[in-house]
Amino acid sequence: MADTEVLLEEVIDDHGRIRVVEVGPYRFLEFGEEIEQSCVFTRDPAWLEYDYNRAMLLGALCHAQPRRALFLGLGAGTLTQACLKWLPLEAVEALELRPDVPRLARQHLGLGNDPRLSIRIGDAMELLEAASATDLIFVDLYTDVGPSSAHLAWRFLEDCQAKLNPGGWLVINQWSATDGKPLGAALLRGLFRHHYWECPVVEGNVILLVPASLEQSLDEAGTRRRVRDLAARAGFDLEPYLDTLRAAT
Repeated sequence: MADTEVLLEEVIDDHGRIRVVEVGPYRFLEFGEEIEQSCVFTRDPAWLEYDYNRAMLLGALCHAQPRRALFLGLGAGTLTQACLKWLPLEAVEALELRPDVPRLARQHLGLGNDPRLSIRIGDAMELLEAASATDLIFVDLYTDVGPSSAHLAWRFLEDCQAKLNPGGWLVINQWSATDGKPLGAALLRGLFRHHYWECPVVEGNVILLVPASLEQSLDEAGTRRRVRDLAARAGFDLEPYLDTLRAAT
């Protein structure tokens, strides 16, 4: 017998509807007309259920020793919690547009009160300038109708890359076009000079892994070692995502 969906809370803000629903051991954050944004396994809120989240975590493992991370878009906070749990981070900042999202994440979705995590409310395109330089930046700015304009805003993405410390990585959750390339591929290739890697995932997205500079390359051997170490500790294997990485062409 299928688990019954239980509505835990629903709010309406200036951007539309937000719902939190529970189905068996999972809770979902939904925007708009029941568009699923985040999935939380209630027994372990740091567990990554979605392939795109796992591919984004792979981007974090491209860095040998990240100390700071910036999340543009919080959602339920599952990726944030996974990074706090599995990476040697000392400070994490999240920029979230909708004030109810962090409240719902804490009340219903298992987002903890880790002292390393700070959350600022507002438009990431406006708040980015005041953010500290960082080792990792995750861009996951989706609404109920798709990616926000920031995903294809040349100046914004350029500013994101400029916020990275030497050796840092910009990790972008991008929609896929019908040809399997990321949405806005021509813009992205021009902006980043074809110097980044793509990881297509089954949800239909393409995760972009962008280094801080043209001089920086992907240490595949080191990343694979970190992936295997994480698998032994976390219980999920990111190696299949590493195997599907492709250089932008």
